[in-house]
Amino acid sequence: MPEPGPSPLQSSLPTAAAHFGAHVLARAAAPAGAPAPVPTDAAPTARAVPAAPSGPVVPAALAVPSGPAAPFAPSAPVVPVAPVGPLVRVAAAAPAAPAVPAAPVAPAAAGGGPDRPDLGLVLRGPTGLGTAGLSLARREAVPELPEPPAPETPPAGRPIPGLYFHPIAEPDPVRVDEVSRRIKAWALDEIQLYPEDWEGEFDGFSVGRYMVACHPDAPTVEHLMLATRLMVAENAVDDCYCEDHGGSPVGLGGRLLLAHTALDPVHTTKEYQPLWAESLYADAPRRAYRSAMEYFVNQTTASQADRFRHDMARLHLGYLAEAAWAETNHVPEVWEYLSMRQFNNFRPCPTITDSVGGYELPADLHAQPAMQRVLALAGNATTIVNDLYSYTKELASPGKHLNLPVVIAEREGLSERDAYLKAVEVHNDLMREFEAEAAALAAACPVPTVLRFLRGVAVWVDGNHYWHQTNTYRYSLPDFW
Repeated sequence: MPEPGPSPLQSSLPTAAAHFGAHVLARAAAPAGAPAPVPTDAAPTARAVPAAPSGPVVPAALAVPSGPAAPFAPSAPVVPVAPVGPLVRVAAAAPAAPAVPAAPVAPAAAGGGPDRPDLGLVLRGPTGLGTAGLSLARREAVPELPEPPAPETPPAGRPIPGLYFHPIAEPDPVRVDEVSRRIKAWALDEIQLYPEDWEGEFDGFSVGRYMVACHPDAPTVEHLMLATRLMVAENAVDDCYCEDHGGSPVGLGGRLLLAHTALDPVHTTKEYQPLWAESLYADAPRRAYRSAMEYFVNQTTASQADRFRHDMARLHLGYLAEAAWAETNHVPEVWEYLSMRQFNNFRPCPTITDSVGGYELPADLHAQPAMQRVLALAGNATTIVNDLYSYTKELASPGKHLNLPVVIAEREGLSERDAYLKAVEVHNDLMREFEAEAAALAAACPVPTVLRFLRGVAVWVDGNHYWHQTNTYRYSLPDFW
């Protein structure tokens, strides 16, 4: 496997949108039918690939409110984005098969025809004064940058050998500290999320570092807090209803439905509405969902909020499928397990990248089948990352935990080691397919907000891997190498 190269350059606004990830956009800018550029150890230099402008100015509805109408106000001065450090390139952890090139564009699509536009015209984009930045095809000369120096201190943890991923620069420590401080104050003071004896687990989750790594283009710390609160709330539901802290598959459907009403409010009669509203404070997961969603709704658009509700319904459906299998001691076929994991996965997290970035991908563009495929592949790949890094943690927990290596071992009769290594390859195939589909979409629809959104999803995927690799409090690798 070739060394996949670094994550897309992480930077502050307004330059964040000017660097759509090189490993995705380079495919989109390649001539039709040409193989995708594959970084190798023999050609280690990084390339800076310009992208389209960042899109429209952030509407007033997305700006951080400063008046009393908003339910929050920053409790400390807004922390500016730190300057970008050198791009870090990390050698591949282990050799493997060559990367799969992007599928070539069919001649009919490339050359155009009576029923379809010429792809060359689409890539060239508009012409005239002030339109040069909107073109993807006008990138004949890509300047080479000198090889950046290696980081003084490598990231904590060891990446899984043979896993296809993109290393990232360390997240801004100032922002990490501020987000960590604010999220703990929210959890303890606003919603009473956990008792004192859970504090070590909360700190070990390192959610501040997680979210700063996944959302480097957030314009303010308060935008980062939107994602951070939701992440903590989602994990509270998973832990308290499904897994570690009193969770059980028995009766899970009723608990999840009532918790979901904290995201998608009940509209009923005057007699019963107060009873429902009071129920939102009945336990820690519902308190967390209610508060996190209230902040989110007040800083995003109606369509962004409804998009998130839809993705959370998908997540809860996946929880229920896994719970049903647990109740009947059923081990699904591998394809069945992967189907469940398309719903019980991280999808709600990268799909709010525009909300956290302070802009909006229009609803009709988000709903396009090609965009939905990109998001599904991104969620699937990141979720298998979780299966792989949490493998030993789950094996050490009481009961039988389903994850991809366990299912492959049982259903395909492989040893634990061989099943784990096959699961790595499943992840790698999903990652390559995600990158190929994102590149194809960027070429077919080079709209600035689409390019920025795709880059945000790609950066979230890379940040998610970084957090799993470096969170040695939670995860350790099996002894398979």
